[in-house]
Amino acid sequence: MGEIAERYRRRAEAFERKVAAVRPEQWENQSPCEKWTARDVVDHVIAMHGYMLEGHTLGDVPDEPLAAFQQARAAVEAVLLDPDQAGQESSTPTGPMTAEAHIDAVVSDDLVLHGWDLARATGQDEAMDPGDVERLWASNSAIPPELIKMYRTPDAFGPGIEVFGPEIPVPPDAPLQNRLLGFIGRQP
Repeated sequence: MGEIAERYRRRAEAFERKVAAVRPEQWENQSPCEKWTARDVVDHVIAMHGYMLEGHTLGDVPDEPLAAFQQARAAVEAVLLDPDQAGQESSTPTGPMTAEAHIDAVVSDDLVLHGWDLARATGQDEAMDPGDVERLWASNSAIPPELIKMYRTPDAFGPGIEVFGPEIPVPPDAPLQNRLLGFIGRQP
C-alpha cells in the first residue's frame, strides 16, 4: 500500500469511527458549516467520494450514513489499490492530476476537515491528528491568493459548492489546528 492509500485508509477509519458514534437524534444537529446538518456533512463527503470516481460508480448508495460511507470508502480504496486506476490522469479545477493525487488533495483532506465538522456537530472529540494538521496547514497556506479568492467564492466550482468560508481571525500564537480552522472559515 502506497503512502497516499495508507493516508486515506487512516483518515477514512477515523471518519468512519465518528460516523458510527453519531446517535440517531444527532443527525439533524447544526454543523459548523452554516447550511449543513451533521447528516449533510456525511452526505457531502460521500458525494465527493463519488465525484472522485469519474468513470466508476458507487452503485445504489444506502440511505444509512455509516453503510453509505463504507460503500464509498471501499470504492475509493479499490481505485487507490489499483496502480492503473490510481495513475489515471484527469483534468481538475486546479489542473491535471492523477486519480491518486486528486483523491489525496480532495477527499482525503476532506475526511480530516469534515471529521472536525462532524465531531463539533455531535459532541465528539474535535482533536485532529497533529501530522494531518501540519500537512493541511502547509498545503492550504501555500495556495496562491487568486485561488484562495476562488475557494472563498460561493458557486465558483459549481452550484452550491463552497470550498472555504470567509477567514476567521485567529491569534498567530493559537494552536495550529485553530489557525487552520480559522483559515478555512471555521470558528475554532
